Amino acid sequence: MKLRTHAAIAAATFAIALGSAASIANPMVGGAPMYSTKTIVDNAVNSRDHTTLVAAVKAAGLVETLSGPGPFTVFAPTNAAFAKLPAGTVDTLVMPENKAMLTNVLTYHVVPGRLTSTAIAAKIRAGHGMAQLTTVQGEKLTARMQGKWLVLTDSKGGMSRVTTANVMQSNGVIHVVDTVLMP
Repeated sequence: MKLRTHAAIAAATFAIALGSAASIANPMVGGAPMYSTKTIVDNAVNSRDHTTLVAAVKAAGLVETLSGPGPFTVFAPTNAAFAKLPAGTVDTLVMPENKAMLTNVLTYHVVPGRLTSTAIAAKIRAGHGMAQLTTVQGEKLTARMQGKWLVLTDSKGGMSRVTTANVMQSNGVIHVVDTVLMP
């Protein structure tokens, strides 16, 4: 009984910590309302916090894919997340000759399906504190709770925190993250 109570408290804490942007009409991201009737790309281009991501998606030729029916779960790094990378990394990645490498990094931030914070919480509970999410790129991300935060760990051991969850799109869901994940 005590274990069930702790599990219920953990689930409630997770839901409260991540919030439920799905219940908020047109949540604001990067100073712009995000419309659940628009695609991931249509919304992302309006966020001033995601200009680097949008430029990278364009350079990788992924606009059409991420504008498609999906559904996709995108862990969307902010401009500040890209700024944490070593100097010159973004400039190098967006060079035409590095398109395959850029695509590899970007698709590592995408999981097939529409995984809301509730769905991720269920996977974490089922995995006894962690969940493996297989990305479109093919490698796995590990999702865990760290205090009140959902944290993703990449294949190199780097960690990224979800800062805004459940930004619903017509073709999926965006979770804003504070660090670029590396395959």
